[in-house]
Amino acid sequence: MTPAQTVARSYQRIRAHSDPAIFISLRDEQEALAEAARLADPTLPLYGVPVAVKDNIDVAGLPTTAACPAFSYVPAQDSTAVAKLRAAGAIIIGKTNLDQFATGLVGVRSPYGIPKNPVRGDLVPGGSSSGSAVAVSAGLVPLSLGTDTAGSGRVPAMLNNIVGLKPSLGLISNAGLVPACRTLDCISIFSLTTDDALAALAVMAGPDDADPFSRDRPLAALTPFPAKLKLGIPKSGQLIFFGDRDAEQAYDAACKRWQALGAELVEFDLEPFYETARLLYEGPWVAERYLVIRDLLASAPDAIHPVTREITIAGARPSAADTFSALYRLQALRRVAARTFAQCDAIVLPTAPTVYSTEQVLANPIELNSRLGTYTNFVNLLDLCGLALPAAMRPDGAPFGVTLLAPAGCDAELASIGRVFHADTKLAVGAKALSQPPLAKVLAQAGADEITIAVVGAHLSGMALNHELTTRDARLLEETVTAADYKLYALDTTPPKPGMLRVEAGAGHAIKLELWAMSPAAFGAFVAAIPPPLSIGTIRLADGRQAKGFIVEPAAIAGAKDISAYGGWRAFMAERIKA
Repeated sequence: MTPAQTVARSYQRIRAHSDPAIFISLRDEQEALAEAARLADPTLPLYGVPVAVKDNIDVAGLPTTAACPAFSYVPAQDSTAVAKLRAAGAIIIGKTNLDQFATGLVGVRSPYGIPKNPVRGDLVPGGSSSGSAVAVSAGLVPLSLGTDTAGSGRVPAMLNNIVGLKPSLGLISNAGLVPACRTLDCISIFSLTTDDALAALAVMAGPDDADPFSRDRPLAALTPFPAKLKLGIPKSGQLIFFGDRDAEQAYDAACKRWQALGAELVEFDLEPFYETARLLYEGPWVAERYLVIRDLLASAPDAIHPVTREITIAGARPSAADTFSALYRLQALRRVAARTFAQCDAIVLPTAPTVYSTEQVLANPIELNSRLGTYTNFVNLLDLCGLALPAAMRPDGAPFGVTLLAPAGCDAELASIGRVFHADTKLAVGAKALSQPPLAKVLAQAGADEITIAVVGAHLSGMALNHELTTRDARLLEETVTAADYKLYALDTTPPKPGMLRVEAGAGHAIKLELWAMSPAAFGAFVAAIPPPLSIGTIRLADGRQAKGFIVEPAAIAGAKDISAYGGWRAFMAERIKA
């Protein structure tokens, strides 16, 4: 399909779905189609992908309401995140509904209506990013932007059977975002798969001078599922499900799935995390929400949703002393959390402890909303990143999900393990009973702080000198071959080693080798110990990549046996042993 056809299909699906509470405003269809038709570079990472945007994030020319008509304004320019999406080829479709001023985890606090949960119609859609989550789950758009201060990018993901990526704070610029709690907010991503979410994150990530809370956090690449993975789970008896046995059993099953995938489960103390969560709404951070709308509270209080007003007005009460007291306690709790993550790679928790119907939430709006945030409210206070994943469909037809959490900067690491878990569930994506696409194979890559080295002989896995790599904590990345530009010679050394010599392009053989990743310090020590006639040079691989690796001095091959026809050292040694 062309981008224009894809965009037209989104508009057709929106009309056919016929839920006026999902979008607060739609972009003019002909304008969107014209923008799609102008896309000329099919290599753009989000070429022609329709995207919905939560209506507290600026899109030029469309009103930003934060679900409060009295607050509405029309921005002259896109938020930084939206501008980056457009530059990557995405087409903005419209602005989605939310709990007013992003205050809520339920999706029912909006004058624009309550989006219907497409997975199970009686359940709340989740909030505050209700419209964004529903739009993806219902198949109206494949990507949408939400925001997340206390769980608004994760709870709706669970309730709609989709992926919710809550990035590290500052990774995506908040310039052009109506804040809820400015020090804790982040723009989040909803998608049907983890790979889609990470593709969008890669486009939007990066520092921005327009946002003083922006951070320069290089985003790592996806990696294969690790051989040794430690996941933290709460100590026995610490989890809260509010009597929901289906949710409790679904979490136990998810933990068993992680074990079957090879993860080791390590118990940790969840109580400090619960204490941190209480700080968010019982502490002075409510004052940040109050700052956003205090003028509106003073001039037109009735324009604000009653529940939002009740929660936010409490923000006027904390004193400066209260704020500093809470900050001191938070710093202590961050140290406790850091010790927890020193014992494991990530922790895995239920995304929410239970599910509620719209009727239940409207009858008890604050308490039930608070319960949904049991495992989400502490995350941004502790500067963690998170990935909410579908885990099961319960016997009662409600979705259940788990969330991976890790220290800031580990976004790609969470995606690398989360994508495998989601694929292993074999759950349909969203609400449309569509199968997950095949999981793309991921090649291991060196990290930003590592150096790749190519080895062709005695340092190969299982060979005589491989220990010189493994004792320096080197990681095997992949087996591959050189370009056909090399000859391989058996040198007269102890232990036996080959020498690889570069010849005229195409006039040699493709030689099998391994790529390993090492820290710069380990690489330096390793290279310093290499004896002549071997040295380190630049090796061309068959796929056009280059890597540092072993080459031999030309003078050393005089009289040496040409073993190039074997295609590699391992094959030559196998025949030598056989002989």
